[in-house]
Amino acid sequence: MKIGVLALQGDFSEHIVMLRRLGVESVEVRLPAHLEGLDGLIVPGGESTTIGKLAVAFGLMDPLREFGKSKAIWGTCAGAIFLSKDAKRDQPLLGIMDITVERNAFGAQVDSFEADLDIAELNKATQTEQPYHAVFIRAPIIATVSGSAKILSALPDGRIVAAQEGKLLATSFHPELTEDSRFHEYFVSLAK
Repeated sequence: MKIGVLALQGDFSEHIVMLRRLGVESVEVRLPAHLEGLDGLIVPGGESTTIGKLAVAFGLMDPLREFGKSKAIWGTCAGAIFLSKDAKRDQPLLGIMDITVERNAFGAQVDSFEADLDIAELNKATQTEQPYHAVFIRAPIIATVSGSAKILSALPDGRIVAAQEGKLLATSFHPELTEDSRFHEYFVSLAK
């Protein structure tokens, strides 16, 4: 098992630390050749427009789209925006996941927050019953989920914060900033 982390911008190193803690081989991905031999890829949080522009500059857009046709990709926060078909503004997107995302939907940096989420699919996969403590930093929301995509979790007010479409996973929050490895374990199971 070998998981790449897109290392163009954002908090990619935290994902690598979490994967290695789970005993999963992980590498930084900056060029199309770095996708070779990977079982999955994480697109980290950061700034989605910057990630998109750098992916275009490094010739990664088409290779990432091709990778996503058969391999697992997980986007966290800005990464979820990058995976989406629509971010309601003009910016480079992979457009491979049937979700619409609203950037910074909860407000500015000072409006960042934490919340406990009930995620049945995660509990089933990891055989636990405890809520998942999620960290939201200038977080997007997943405004719509369509096609074969499904909602994994929403806040009590109904705003969607996690979705899945086959081997594609999107979370509005930052699992790499917690000690809870269950989301990384779940993604590794999708990549197998």
